[in-house]
Amino acid sequence: MELNERILHRLEKSNTVDTLQLAREYNEDHQKIVGAVKSLEALEMVTSEAVKNTRWELTEEGQSVATNGSHEAVLYRNVPDSGITQAELLKSGPNAKVGFSKAMSSGWILIDKSGGAPLVKRKVETITDTVQEHLIEIKKGIDNLPANIRNDYKKRKLLQEVTVKSFLLSKGPQFATTIKKLETDLTTEMLLTGSWKTLQFKPYNFDALGQPPECGHLHPLLKVRSEFREIFLEMGFTEMPTNQYIESSFWNFDALFQPQQHPARDAHDTFFMLSPPTTTNFPMDYLERVKRVHSEGGYGSQGYRYNWKIEEAQKNLLRTHTTAVSARMLYKLAQQKEFTPQKYFSIDKVFRNETLDATHLAEFHQVEGVVAGRGLGLTDLIGTLDAFFRRLGFDRLQFKPAYNPYTEPSMEIFAFHSGLDKWIEIGNSGLFRPEMLLPMGLPEDVNVIAWGLSLERPTMIKYGLDNIRDLVGPKVDLQMVQNNPICRLDK
Repeated sequence: MELNERILHRLEKSNTVDTLQLAREYNEDHQKIVGAVKSLEALEMVTSEAVKNTRWELTEEGQSVATNGSHEAVLYRNVPDSGITQAELLKSGPNAKVGFSKAMSSGWILIDKSGGAPLVKRKVETITDTVQEHLIEIKKGIDNLPANIRNDYKKRKLLQEVTVKSFLLSKGPQFATTIKKLETDLTTEMLLTGSWKTLQFKPYNFDALGQPPECGHLHPLLKVRSEFREIFLEMGFTEMPTNQYIESSFWNFDALFQPQQHPARDAHDTFFMLSPPTTTNFPMDYLERVKRVHSEGGYGSQGYRYNWKIEEAQKNLLRTHTTAVSARMLYKLAQQKEFTPQKYFSIDKVFRNETLDATHLAEFHQVEGVVAGRGLGLTDLIGTLDAFFRRLGFDRLQFKPAYNPYTEPSMEIFAFHSGLDKWIEIGNSGLFRPEMLLPMGLPEDVNVIAWGLSLERPTMIKYGLDNIRDLVGPKVDLQMVQNNPICRLDK
């Protein structure tokens, strides 16, 4: 007979039966019995009531004691007739220290100091290992121990109390010894023939959630971006608007005190626009101050001493970093009548004319953080970066001194990639130079600390990817996007 019918026949002979009892009688796994009961419950043939049973079982150490004897008995057997020093005796086994204490309290051994050096000797000729006898009885299913002795064995980690959940079965309203198959669907044929009137249908579960529908899945980059954004907001940062991919060379380079002869401004590194190729929308008084600090110097700097050309500043390009957005925000902040400290962040795409390889793409995301306040220094930058990366969950970081045209001092940030088995650069940081800040109109005692990170490289580290083209582009495995869980950077 099927297991379900065997349970029904067993229940017919008695009004109630426990599932643990059925598991022992049928020599079946208890979970299999429970599964059969659930299907019978759905047919209203049986009802069940949850029951909790507790029993005592031997621990792994208790199993060893039941086989080899208690720690005190083992130690007693290790004492030779001539005696042994305590130090040597305690080396005789892993549990010798516990055994020595218990054997002494039981009066099985003594320390003889009459012959000079103290020796441990047997005090009695024979012993009865009651601990082993008790554990053997429990192993056989016989538990007649007093509560105080059982608790003592529990403290010694020889016994453990196990709670087993079972079900007490009784007959249901539709009880029978045979299972009649219920119909699950109402078909056209049943309606046409009228057979539905005599058929029995399985009750519908209107609380069931049903099959989850196919739906879209967030890309790992979006999941990590959400984590980054949440961390910035928790740290009190305000998000900057970054919906302008096309920037002028003025905001992308000149406003950042990057000279017009810098290699990054070459077509080999930057995507310049063909239509429209230039722009003339600048705050002219600010542009003149930027021109002066580049060509003549000022604010304590000698500048670059070259002939600054507005034609270079007017060129449109795909922004190479979101620091251009930071420059706009700082200029806007400088126009306030009274300066107030601010913390900004942005996460968006930037574009560079890169050669594609395992860690470089022509477009990628930059994660930027900017803090403007009075008296900020390198210690504030390191402290803020430390707090930021702790929240990201990176514990293998390195900082390396670097050079940037618009920050001084500057630091590159490296993280260890276990997949590539090497350190990779994930960001840059520093204090914005006075030549960048003072032409904007910010007060002289205001400093700005800033850092820019990659979004793709931390995502590669978190998801164990060793090639950025497996994360972005036509080679991306869509199954990877669907299967990867939400990434918690703080775990």
